Amino acid sequence: MVDQPRDDKGRWKKSGVGVAAVATVGVVAIAGGGGLGGAASTADSATSSGSHGKSSGKSSGKDAARKGQRDAAWQRMGLKVVKKALKRELLCSTRSFGEVQRFFVRTPCRKLDRMVLAIGDGGGNTVVVSIAWVRMATADDAARLKRLTDTDGTGNVSPLGAAALGLAEIRFDGHHYDSRQDGSLVVIAEAAPAGGQPDNAALDDAADVADEFPPP
Repeated sequence: MVDQPRDDKGRWKKSGVGVAAVATVGVVAIAGGGGLGGAASTADSATSSGSHGKSSGKSSGKDAARKGQRDAAWQRMGLKVVKKALKRELLCSTRSFGEVQRFFVRTPCRKLDRMVLAIGDGGGNTVVVSIAWVRMATADDAARLKRLTDTDGTGNVSPLGAAALGLAEIRFDGHHYDSRQDGSLVVIAEAAPAGGQPDNAALDDAADVADEFPPP
């Protein structure tokens, strides 16, 4: 097993997944909000009060996400959903890669829901978020799946191709990743930049909030 890397805040980070997952996405014009940082954010704006505001927004966003309040979760972070797509399936082995795919061949899932969405801050910064809800037969199977997906270089559930959003191609590289287990359910979330210059903290926060959403 490879050591499971974490970022400087202790969150899981799949930073060398071997075969990066590709989804089709692109730059979208967004109206409203302001919370992804990047080029529009100057050094002067990166004050402690601004950091506190972002932290508070993420905490509030996570609370809304846990309640299934999808639009409100992003709005509390100063963001807006531009487009989203959802697909429900029963087979995970054909929607995964690497060791994760081989795990599903031996240990089939019961259900797979995948969502991809584009969110933006109104300042030209756009992020695409992939979420997968994997329902396993048992909590033990779910725990084994989570350990595997959290480990560097093991593959993952393939993100729902954002061609479903009618956008251009980006790559999910595992740098902005989070997951959680709830009984027999595993939720896997990743974020990737799609326009402007969203900062790394904003990408981490997007994945952190996304994995709190209950199944659609």
